[in-house]
Amino acid sequence: MSLTFTKAERKKSRLRLGLTGPSGAGKTYSALLIAKGMGGRIAVLDTEKGSASLYTHLVDYDVLELQPPYAPERFIEAINAAEAEGYDILIMDSITHEWNGSGGCLELNDQIATSKYRGNTWSAWNETSARHRAFIDKMMQSKMHIIATMRSKTETAQQENIQGKKSVIKIGMKAEQRESVEYEFTVVLDITHEGHYAVASKDRTGLFVDKDPKTITTKTGKTILNWLEQGIEPKNHEPTPDYTAMIHACTNMTDLASCWQMIPAELRKTYEHTKNEQKTLLTQPETPTTQEEKTHG
Repeated sequence: MSLTFTKAERKKSRLRLGLTGPSGAGKTYSALLIAKGMGGRIAVLDTEKGSASLYTHLVDYDVLELQPPYAPERFIEAINAAEAEGYDILIMDSITHEWNGSGGCLELNDQIATSKYRGNTWSAWNETSARHRAFIDKMMQSKMHIIATMRSKTETAQQENIQGKKSVIKIGMKAEQRESVEYEFTVVLDITHEGHYAVASKDRTGLFVDKDPKTITTKTGKTILNWLEQGIEPKNHEPTPDYTAMIHACTNMTDLASCWQMIPAELRKTYEHTKNEQKTLLTQPETPTTQEEKTHG
């Protein structure tokens, strides 16, 4: 197949917004105000122990309270569920738990290292990274607008002065997710604890960068939506099959083998963990029937 360049054209797009900030900065509140301003049906994936339900006075929305373990596959499952229900906007509050929460990637990696690689966490990252990447890809490829909140913490570094004395200095705030996760989003707004001001650390829209810090309102959502709606309608491409759902639907090993062959070779590493889990489920021996059950069955 030959490679062809075509004229670049601005297309309408879906929001990929990251909101970062320390506890109490107003990430959930801000996410709901933006969603309200954009309009449409809103779903909230809540990993913050029911905190999203504190703001029902702001706008109508539905909530899924996700409990541990916070494995990447559970977030993928939640995105699939929201898409199936026809929501326009999904607020993921927060995706920090997918990384360092109970059963999240950091904890998973330690478990994989212990069980498969004799404690070698470096080797285990080959599997963990693929699972994390599958979550990021699902989030980025969703047909919904996505607003993802992330906790942030003070980032420090050690420096040495001219006398050779070392000290720890604060160099800013850092999102509690995988390094460079901000590259995945169209906009990342850092919300301060004092005053709840939003400052753009990344902005492909030009709406926020080099602008004075502002508090987020419903007008922010309307402004973002107006930018997203500019451009031509994107062409309809064949939707990517939901390989995770296909694997889970297999009821025997023959079906599983056939399903595995349908997945492109370059994507199989991403779904290997899901396949192995289903394989284990399908090959588990049935509980033996006792003589008493046979007699009275």
